[in-house]
Amino acid sequence: MREKNWWNSHKNQIRSAAIGTAAVGITLFAGFSINLYQNRKATEAMIAARAAEQEQMAAGEAGADGEANGAGTDGGSGATDGAGAGPSTDGLIRTDVNPDDVNLEPILAKDSVTYQGKQYRRNSYVKAILCMGVDRQDTMTETRELGDAGQADGIFLIAQDTARNGLKILMIPRDTMTAITFLSEDKSKSWKDITQLTMAYAYGDGREESCSNVVESVEGLLSGFQIDHYLAADTSIIGSLNDAVGGVTVTVPTAGMEKRDPAFVQGSTITLHGDQAEAFVRYRDITQSNSALYRMDQQQEYITRYFQAVKSKSKEDSQIVPHLFEMAEDYMVTDMGKETYLKIAMDAMQAGALSGENFRTVPGQGMNAGEHDIFRADRKALIPIVLDLFYREV
Repeated sequence: MREKNWWNSHKNQIRSAAIGTAAVGITLFAGFSINLYQNRKATEAMIAARAAEQEQMAAGEAGADGEANGAGTDGGSGATDGAGAGPSTDGLIRTDVNPDDVNLEPILAKDSVTYQGKQYRRNSYVKAILCMGVDRQDTMTETRELGDAGQADGIFLIAQDTARNGLKILMIPRDTMTAITFLSEDKSKSWKDITQLTMAYAYGDGREESCSNVVESVEGLLSGFQIDHYLAADTSIIGSLNDAVGGVTVTVPTAGMEKRDPAFVQGSTITLHGDQAEAFVRYRDITQSNSALYRMDQQQEYITRYFQAVKSKSKEDSQIVPHLFEMAEDYMVTDMGKETYLKIAMDAMQAGALSGENFRTVPGQGMNAGEHDIFRADRKALIPIVLDLFYREV
């Protein structure tokens, strides 16, 4: 088990902006999921279990302090680790959950922060953009019902320094145990509880509502840090985007991937085409504990190389970027207007090539809880990382 410590002068600007958006945006916002049928069934099972718990509470089977009398304490939903699955009655987390999963005091909710004797102020030039890859496997133009909204299997927080043209990416494990907002099937009731972060997207409409739920959950995980924008995209567009830039050359980082494709031998350098691209970013050996953590190496490798491939392709095909946007438009959901993400993309292009130094990973430890993997984030160790990415010392 390993810890996973992500036209003329104006034409040129617009072109650079578009390339940046395509490379950083579309790639980061592509999802990285596996076994969609099982994911959907797990989501449906969790919703049914939560609804049953709410009915028990309404019948007086939960204590006034929010501690359900044994309801779900052994992970009855199949998605929690049994640390305390019963929901609270006051919108707060139960007191009997694993303390490692409880959010810290939201000290980063303010622009000015005092931490370990030092003063920090939020850097207004650094934008925080939460990117989500979703397993819907279709366009994202329509809303969905609970249980069919998809899960956020690729979760990244971009730190875009618009003053210094810098770009850094915080990779957040999908199985991170943290507080999310749950909804009853008819959406008439809501409550908070702790489970894997990936489930936050399922409790919404598959579009803006789901994205907002993930944003809220991540902000809680990051001690109240406020995210500026979000963007989510579906996995099914990956292969088409990959082939549109002539394929993407990667070095296989993970052992055992040849089980999925004979060409995926660890250490081998190959150019991905067609279905290989989606297989490369999505594959994980589900018989191995915490394989989602190892898969993050594949995600980082692909993001880095796709960014490189788009820039290279644009030198020979001036229409590649408009084509990429046309392809991806119906597969994306964002609260940003085009003017906003084009400006962000211009800055990203000036930042140069991506490398391992541009990626950070939420610190913590992957564990196995029965049939499910979980990731326990080191919330205290995460605070200095957020301060480094988004704040400046006064």
